Amino acid sequence: MAPVRNLVNLESVSKAFGERPLLSEVSIGVNAGERIGVVGRNGAGKSTLLAVMAGTEAPDSGRVSVTSDAVMGSLRQIAVADPRSTVAEAVLGGQATHEWAADPRAREVLTALLGGYDEARLSRQIGTLSGGERRRVDLAALLIRDLDLLILDEPTNHLDVEIVAWLAAHLGARPALAVVVVTHDRWFLDEVSDRTWEVVGGQVEEYEGGYSAYVLAKAERMRQAAAAEARRSNLIRKELAWLRRGPPARTSKPKFRIDAANELISNEPPPRDAIELLSFANARLGKTVVEVHDAELRVGDRTLIDRLTWNIGPGQRLGILGANGAGKTSLIRMLLGEIAPAQGRIVTGVTVRPAYLSQHLEELDPSWRVLEAVQRVAERVDLGKGRELTASQMCERLGFGADGQWTPVGDLSGGERRRLQLTRLLMGEPNVLVLDEPTNDFDVETLSALEDLLDGFAGTLIVISHDRYFLERVCDDFVALLGDGCLRDLPGGVDEYLALRATAADSVAESRRVVEQPRSSAAQERDQRKALARLERQMEKLQVQEEKLHAQMAEHSTDYARIASLDEELRTVRAQREQAEEEWLGLAT
Repeated sequence: MAPVRNLVNLESVSKAFGERPLLSEVSIGVNAGERIGVVGRNGAGKSTLLAVMAGTEAPDSGRVSVTSDAVMGSLRQIAVADPRSTVAEAVLGGQATHEWAADPRAREVLTALLGGYDEARLSRQIGTLSGGERRRVDLAALLIRDLDLLILDEPTNHLDVEIVAWLAAHLGARPALAVVVVTHDRWFLDEVSDRTWEVVGGQVEEYEGGYSAYVLAKAERMRQAAAAEARRSNLIRKELAWLRRGPPARTSKPKFRIDAANELISNEPPPRDAIELLSFANARLGKTVVEVHDAELRVGDRTLIDRLTWNIGPGQRLGILGANGAGKTSLIRMLLGEIAPAQGRIVTGVTVRPAYLSQHLEELDPSWRVLEAVQRVAERVDLGKGRELTASQMCERLGFGADGQWTPVGDLSGGERRRLQLTRLLMGEPNVLVLDEPTNDFDVETLSALEDLLDGFAGTLIVISHDRYFLERVCDDFVALLGDGCLRDLPGGVDEYLALRATAADSVAESRRVVEQPRSSAAQERDQRKALARLERQMEKLQVQEEKLHAQMAEHSTDYARIASLDEELRTVRAQREQAEEEWLGLAT
């Protein structure tokens, strides 16, 4: 048997920021071929652990040793490519075309992450790309290299379900590559990792298996701890009884058997009572929620959906799938009345009270405290059947503890602001809840708490998310936009969607091989390149406008009237940029 090759070791490593210790005397290592998923609450030290391991952060004490011939690559949460460089320079370095073009791995990575490797794509400047495109460029630059250890910090951010599935399969096909990954995408963790590290209280606790095995093992540990505490309590009670009664009678010790992991959940009921929720939803919403009659959805000159007739009923829990730019956000904005259909009509029930969590953060007074921002919506929320939560309890359910509730809004991170935005929406007691990428920047524990909260939501739920685990956990029905102008029902869920996408991709590839392009295709390609270049210039200008508006908002932070005016202008610019991005994606794909 070949000896195990150690790649990196942490010995008694400690790291703190300010007075708060994130890592305390941590000793842990990674061997060749290991697949390790890292979980823990936001702020627990997951990214710090990866940074220390990668050598981008020095430990306060302890030692990090890396095998001399080990080649490591690290993906950070913030894009690192030079904005002045081209995609080819960032991903391929100085490789000549014949070198990378002869490498099947390079071609596969470029096709999957960047949509292809034609000159128009590779010559784009990094500074003109969106945040998601820059993320894919950084990931592609790592995956085409021959590495021994790949350290990934939130690699699935900005990736759709299809690309996440491809990434998991790609890593699975490289068994010699060791991977350490932090991600909130629990499906990806299950697919990729065979060990789990939990960063908690400055320590790293190890578990065998992926996310599902980690949940079972953690539940077993908690049960054993509870049983041990119960035994200690029993001993104390017996001791007190002996002191009061004299010598105790001889008793036989009960035998305690540790049940298998499956026994832990054998009597657990389903996460939600569908019949009870549907009955309550009917009472709150009536028969009509949203009806779509022969509607056409257009963005610019592009038809996203043609002649759609659709009914969304009370209590329905709906997941919407589709590639980036397919029109998912435009579809829900049409359902909510923010976009008018080009033809047809939308009928909304008279009792519908919607709440929409968009991808953009709501501007709040930075001087407010978290609890104050929630209480301004409502002091308490009715969950039905006599159950209710106060604003403070709702904050706690979504990760704002007693101390965190007094944090000024201006001091919150992007992920915390998103949690606050969701908390405020839920306090408004909507009966139709629309969530557009709700899991961005949430840790695994907060996601579990959100899922638990949504289990009791007695209304209609519509979700767009690239987090497959979250979608399958909270939704019962699925539909997809596949780019053919139709909204496809998916009885088979996410698996059926991925199969349809793979079939479509194979059909396109086959048609390109078999069908000869007409002579006029060269002119069409020139027109397409011109249109893409025009849109890229437009997106670049709009991005500069956004940055200027953000700077002006920071400058006038105390002038709320001015802030409101700038915020309205910012929303208009964002909408124009989103439309330009959707047009660009439509031309590029």
